[in-house]
Amino acid sequence: MTPTAEPAKDHARATYREVLAEPRFRLLFSTRTVAITAGALRITTFSVLVFAATGSALLSALAFGIGFLPQLFGSLLLGSLADRLPPRALIAGGYALECAAALLLALVRMPIAASLGVMALVALATPVFGGASSRLVAQWLEGDAYVLGRSLNNVASSGAQLFGLALGGAVVAVLGAHRALALSAALYLGCALAVRIRLPRLEPAVSGGPPGRARGDGGAVRASVHGAGLLLRGRAVRRLMLAQWLPPAFVAGAEGLIVAYAGGHHFAPGWYAVLMGCLPVGMLVGDLLVGRLLRPSARERLVVPLTVLTGLPLIGFATEPGEGVSSCLLLLCGFGFAYGLGLQRPFLDALPPDGQGQAFGLLGSGSMTLQGVGPACFGSAAAGIGTGGAMALAGGAAVLTAGWIHTWYACASTVMGRVAGPRTGS
Repeated sequence: MTPTAEPAKDHARATYREVLAEPRFRLLFSTRTVAITAGALRITTFSVLVFAATGSALLSALAFGIGFLPQLFGSLLLGSLADRLPPRALIAGGYALECAAALLLALVRMPIAASLGVMALVALATPVFGGASSRLVAQWLEGDAYVLGRSLNNVASSGAQLFGLALGGAVVAVLGAHRALALSAALYLGCALAVRIRLPRLEPAVSGGPPGRARGDGGAVRASVHGAGLLLRGRAVRRLMLAQWLPPAFVAGAEGLIVAYAGGHHFAPGWYAVLMGCLPVGMLVGDLLVGRLLRPSARERLVVPLTVLTGLPLIGFATEPGEGVSSCLLLLCGFGFAYGLGLQRPFLDALPPDGQGQAFGLLGSGSMTLQGVGPACFGSAAAGIGTGGAMALAGGAAVLTAGWIHTWYACASTVMGRVAGPRTGS
């Protein structure tokens, strides 16, 4: 497929306006934003329903995280489908599946285990249609336009999650939990119809799917496992994936302790919500400023310093700060997440052209899974060293990750990105 975004070639600088001028990206961007809002609404409402039915904080937390943890398994077992099936049917079908799950939870009174199973099954498929969507964006936007497209998706993700969480509380209060789930299903249905009607029909061969040899290799599961193995054996791809996985996982570990930290320090009621909102606000501001104001080469030079910024403020929690200082520290931590913009072009350049969909699915699912594991690990540490100490420990781990990135990362992405083939070693 011929890319259509002209302004960003090599190190040329693009603008958000130029990226949004691409109508196909605009469609995927808008439907993804609505779908994230629907997902946040569904997750919070489902968690409320589970807690109301069981009174169990553990099951409520499991209901909140069940949509994240199985994604890595879905990517490993089904990820090759992102490159093997027509993308329009795949993306629209994914939103339709999300719609059906939300509708099922809204209309059918199932045992808690069965409800959790429905959410887990949907999560298995999420990396497939998510990877297909990301692959199309990579094909339609070139160079810096692609990086800004990823930046817009990050901004939309942060904003939509905040809006969806706030909307969830309001809708549940006004309509009740089951009607809130029905509203989530309606939003997903709108996304599915928009993609089905407005996205051009693209055959796998035209949209960058794998060659015939890969499609006839004995089935989707075998191809997915083989493809994931090839990706992770490639030194450049593996390092760039870990660089995008580890700092968010450590920060998520600290984020999972915010409620306990606020409660243990007797902050004003509801202040934990302010603290939890500081991270996505910082992420939104960081992506906008770094994406809009800096040139591609500057973003790539700042990868390591910004990665340090994701962890260094968290170390400040070792001093047990109060509400105001805690808010500032979390805002700075969120701003540091803009480091990922400097890794987008090297990561794209390092991918094999016939496996981009699976790679993007693996990138997203691995990140979500580790962000689910992080709170469990640092929550366990908090039992021994306190919440402030555990949050500082998470920050220190992110800083150490920045040091590791510094040992191999070169801002000249054109050099590093050429290493696309499988290699051994770390």
